[in-house]
Amino acid sequence: QVQLVESGGGFVHAGDSLRLSCPSSGRPFSTPPMGWFRPAPGKERAFVAAITRSARSTRYADSVKGRFTISRDNAKNTVYLQMNSLRPEDTDVYYCAADRQLTIPLSTKEYRYDDWGQGTKVTVTS
Repeated sequence: QVQLVESGGGFVHAGDSLRLSCPSSGRPFSTPPMGWFRPAPGKERAFVAAITRSARSTRYADSVKGRFTISRDNAKNTVYLQMNSLRPEDTDVYYCAADRQLTIPLSTKEYRYDDWGQGTKVTVTS
């Protein structure tokens, strides 16, 4: 099992930026595909972004394309979500997740991800 701990959330104004971090531990030498999600009341969590093991490929929800960038540093076992041009509708709790099933291509589905962090809260005011 992989332990994930998100950080970097906060209270910002529209147009500002935040960088979320998600270091992982628990499985040495494990570099699974990683994703970021947010809650969707009454539904499975909504996909935000994902990145392959090598970081050569990424995938984004349409709502964040061009504003958010997912990246990873495998030497530090950490995945990041750079959030630029934030909007009030981006307000939410953001969760990182690890896909130990190594799904190809990158999955946008919550059930494909096995390990989850506790989330970090992002609040964007207008």
